Amino acid sequence: NAERIVPTDPATLIITGFIARDPKGLQTTLGRNGSDFSASIFGALLDAEEIHIWTDVDGVLSADPRLVPDANVIDSLSYNEAMELAYFGAKVIHPQTMAPAIKKRIPIWIRNTFAPEKPGTLICDKPTSKLAVKGITSIDRVALVNVEGAGMIGVPGTAHRLFGALRDHGISVILISQGSSEHSICFAIPEAEAPRAEVVVRQAFERELREGQIHAVDVDAGCSILAVVGDGMAGAYGIAAKVFGSLGAAAVSVRAIAQGASERNISVVIDGKQVSRALRAVHSSFYLSPHTVSIGLIGPGVVGGVLLDQLASQIERLSRDLNLDLRVRGIMSSKHMYLASSEIALDNWRETFKSRGEPADLTKFGQHVNADYLPHAIIIDCSSSAEVAARYPGWLASGIHIVTPNKKANSADLDLYARVHDARRQGAAHYLYEATVGAGLPIVQTLRDLRETGDEIQRIEGILSGTLAYLFNVWDGTEPFSAVVRAAKAKGYTEPDPRDDLSGMDFARKIIILGREMGLPLELSDVQLESLVPPALASCSAQEFLDRLHEFDEPMAKRLQQARERDRVLRYVGSLDAATGKASVGLVELERSHTFANIALTDNVVRFMTQRYNQNPLVVQGPGAGPEVTAGGVFADLLRVCAYLGAKL
Repeated sequence: NAERIVPTDPATLIITGFIARDPKGLQTTLGRNGSDFSASIFGALLDAEEIHIWTDVDGVLSADPRLVPDANVIDSLSYNEAMELAYFGAKVIHPQTMAPAIKKRIPIWIRNTFAPEKPGTLICDKPTSKLAVKGITSIDRVALVNVEGAGMIGVPGTAHRLFGALRDHGISVILISQGSSEHSICFAIPEAEAPRAEVVVRQAFERELREGQIHAVDVDAGCSILAVVGDGMAGAYGIAAKVFGSLGAAAVSVRAIAQGASERNISVVIDGKQVSRALRAVHSSFYLSPHTVSIGLIGPGVVGGVLLDQLASQIERLSRDLNLDLRVRGIMSSKHMYLASSEIALDNWRETFKSRGEPADLTKFGQHVNADYLPHAIIIDCSSSAEVAARYPGWLASGIHIVTPNKKANSADLDLYARVHDARRQGAAHYLYEATVGAGLPIVQTLRDLRETGDEIQRIEGILSGTLAYLFNVWDGTEPFSAVVRAAKAKGYTEPDPRDDLSGMDFARKIIILGREMGLPLELSDVQLESLVPPALASCSAQEFLDRLHEFDEPMAKRLQQARERDRVLRYVGSLDAATGKASVGLVELERSHTFANIALTDNVVRFMTQRYNQNPLVVQGPGAGPEVTAGGVFADLLRVCAYLGAKL
């Protein structure tokens, strides 16, 4: 009953919104979005050029900012896109609000009362936005009903009976999905209607259920619908692939799928508990927000601390140039951890970690890092803890990716090794450990590339200890071996207890890792290991070891002299033989022209003898120790995982 009011002179009309009258002439309200509806009505009556709706947000967002903090303001939408987004849960504007404006093709602006300088979102007939996907939204508290049976195949009118029965009982259907076989029909309804809908469907198909023509009527509550909306999706290649690829990478299972012929909307039914993770994953895949990765770092010591500093120096560049959002949300040492709800500011992480936090708890740490509202989770284990390594199977199975220089998992007993890799496959998670052998050198990746491209690995030899490389590079016999060890420790080239290096055990773990990458089922006990720690000094204190090591200089000096008499040098070398399956680590004599006899002081070096590289072995050489290069190797693995997850590096 609205009447046209046209002022006789130029004027500004101030009109009360939200209030109206019913068919009986009684005063009433227009309900939700009533003021916006009033604006649209008067805009249409006045043939306005534009309608501006002022609200408390900057415009229509690409997703719910409570679930997707990086949601962007959409510059422009078509009327159809806005209607789709509003139907599927976008709260800024109600479909009914737009009806009068749409009828007159009047553009609608959504603007922020508290930030009038911002342009807002334009809803119009022909938007100019270049975005194929305008928004990702969701409807929660949905139930999925599945009607299944061989008796439905080729029977005309089945869908008519099903949805007619639901219509007659006032049950609204949100989404319908049916396979071309006609063996089943599933549909989504409001969860509150699920009990009544099941009764209605069973009554409508009582005879078919009794005779077995319909086998089941299943109702799954606790679902959500995720909708991807955009006019630009029509005819565009790869949109659906990106949607389902990002959901798969985030370990989100799709229960049902629907897409109209207009290609304006792709809707999927998922577990309601995963809706936040799904929204973030799909939103990120279309670059409406950065690829967000939740990171937890264990072991903020020498290597872990340097890695956090490297991340701090690069994180802004990665976000700006590569749209990659790396969020360190947890740091844990052996006794203490700090968990941040959003992310830890890395410019002063040491002070934050020291002054705040709680007792270390591996279970709680993993759960926090694997937050369901973030699409991807990575744990970086920079410890040397066997206890942490034992958690890998559970983390990988739950979809947490792992990057580590910790050798314990890959050199542990074969049972744990197998469970780790089985869990990786089960959880569709990535497990990268290049830095376990040779720090930042591409040794593991080179070996893997050789095998995966069909080369036959025959033998691997290498020096995989920077400490032992240094000792035998500088020891020329002019001073006792014990003095060289003490000097190396003073320069920081050894562990605090040099026996950790001289025992060869760390070296043996690296050989085991390479052996298993070759396909050899090796245990640590299978390695023929020559320790340089005298048995009499194996269990004393580190200081006593250093004080008494000179007592055992003579045997070492004798070995050096024997090598020199044959014009050879001593080097501590590991080897793997594919034909015999044997692995050894120990002191050997080499020709002075050998590759291993001519390396820099602390270099690691590996020779691959393969079917392809049998005359001239493939050699990988370079710095294989030190916190900077090790942290750099871990950082490279972290970025490699991000690339696997879809980041364009």
